[in-house]
Amino acid sequence: MKISALVAGLALMVSVSVMANTAQNKPNILFVMSDDHTSQAIGAYGGRLASLNPTPTIDSIAKEGVVMENAFCHNGICTPSRACIMTGQYSAINGCPVLIDHLPAERQYLSTEMNKAGYQTAVIGKWHLHDRPSTFDYYKVLPGQGYYFNPIFFEKGKTGTIERQVRKDLTRVFGPDAVEMEGHSTDCIADSALEWFKTKRDPDQPFFLKLHFKAPHDYFESAPRYESYLADTFIPEPENMHDRKKHGSIATQGHNGELIPHIGSSIGRRNTQRNYTQKWAKDPSLSDDEAMSQAYQIYLKRYLRCVKGVDDNLKRVVDYLKAEGLYDNTVIMYTGDQGMYLGEHDYQDKRWGYEEGMRMPFIVRYPKSIQAGSRTDAIVENVDFAPTMLDFAGVPTPDYMQGRSFKSVLETGVEPADWKKAAYYHYQMNMMHHDNPAHIAIRTKRYKLIMFYGTGWQGEDSPDTPPGWELYDLKNDLGEDHNLYDHPEYGDIISELKDELKGLRKKYKVDGSEFAYNKVIEEYWDYDAEARAKAIEISHQVIERIKNGTWPYDWKQQQKRVRERTRKAELEKKKAH
Repeated sequence: MKISALVAGLALMVSVSVMANTAQNKPNILFVMSDDHTSQAIGAYGGRLASLNPTPTIDSIAKEGVVMENAFCHNGICTPSRACIMTGQYSAINGCPVLIDHLPAERQYLSTEMNKAGYQTAVIGKWHLHDRPSTFDYYKVLPGQGYYFNPIFFEKGKTGTIERQVRKDLTRVFGPDAVEMEGHSTDCIADSALEWFKTKRDPDQPFFLKLHFKAPHDYFESAPRYESYLADTFIPEPENMHDRKKHGSIATQGHNGELIPHIGSSIGRRNTQRNYTQKWAKDPSLSDDEAMSQAYQIYLKRYLRCVKGVDDNLKRVVDYLKAEGLYDNTVIMYTGDQGMYLGEHDYQDKRWGYEEGMRMPFIVRYPKSIQAGSRTDAIVENVDFAPTMLDFAGVPTPDYMQGRSFKSVLETGVEPADWKKAAYYHYQMNMMHHDNPAHIAIRTKRYKLIMFYGTGWQGEDSPDTPPGWELYDLKNDLGEDHNLYDHPEYGDIISELKDELKGLRKKYKVDGSEFAYNKVIEEYWDYDAEARAKAIEISHQVIERIKNGTWPYDWKQQQKRVRERTRKAELEKKKAH
């Protein structure tokens, strides 16, 4: 018995030693994501705002790591982008193509795989995938968008309900795991992360923490201490805000420009339904250009104050990692959940497959294998983020993930010979919230080809807005100011890009008849004279709907139909079990 006990004790010591050694060899992973933080508002990416120095902490991480210049989201809106990151799958496959979709526990693949790899997992901040992130060892997440001030969180292990009056006629009840904090959400999220590090982190396990800030999401409410930040500073305007040049097509402007006031929410007065002058430049004596500039200045200052709050709070987390000796053994990744328009082409929000909406910031620091001050223009997509994080954790990419690890690109700057040559984009929330038509796109290092098909995702197989195509030569026109689709000299390039786009859609299993919108995509694919004539007629039909009062697009009714569809699917799923 004594010998057996001794053997058992030795075995336990060896097991603990192996576990400890494994924990020491595996890097910690800190994935930081801010909502709507676009690359134009990060100093490391240069541009017109870099001189304002809004992100010194993020820039220091970039200086000590690698900056990805061609990181793109597949679907430029909160829930779909976050689902792509959590699953390593494109929207049509992961089941989250639109904002109201849920990501249940069985599809929270990234945290599940990290748990299996021996990581202690946590997510803190904005989750926005509706179902609780129950596959994480710990969560403390905002309900939906969450509140900027005195935020409520759902916290694992807590019990309690909280009532919050959200309108004069509406009170919401949060729970059964609700807690409330005082202060600004950015501060509260950083406080919660630091509390997790200090009281809940297991030093014998590597950690995987997803730290998600709500800021700088609309409506851009910063902590009061930032009210004076940039107050007396003139924010440079984008060159194409007042003059949209030859950007767009019949899909975004209508025939002879008749839909310009109705497609794409704006900074200035252009969009009659939703623009920032309605909030920040109401004086009717202002000219259109004056009102646009005034609204832009207020918008950018509010936005950058939120960004500054994120950067300052990230510094608090970085300082803690340094003080605890964790900094250099932690893979730090910084990103936004997609891009964001800061006035370019007189647009606000994201959603568009143009550069400002599709491009994501992505910065990685890990001095043990990543060279400081490096940059790469390799094309990566947010479906590749999960495989890359798993690769750092020593986990091969699961077969069910469609993305691919770019860890070797981060470490060497060299793209494998078979690396992807293009990113695939697909925005499906046709004309909802910010009046953006549904579209697909392919983005290579030089060109971008976009097809607007203008129909919803839940069964409609005829366009609500005119379909159209756009081509941009990004080598000569990074601002996408000149649509070249109808230029004869680009005919061969368009054919090649269409073939490549068709190949990607087949590869990613999104071209099937089960998706009703594919009927429209196929109908307008060649875009011959007949298709163009039909697009013009659809443009005129939109104008008639505006005249008879059935416009703007009834996205609330569309949401209602989707919720009903989702409810029925959930009931059928329960019956099946």
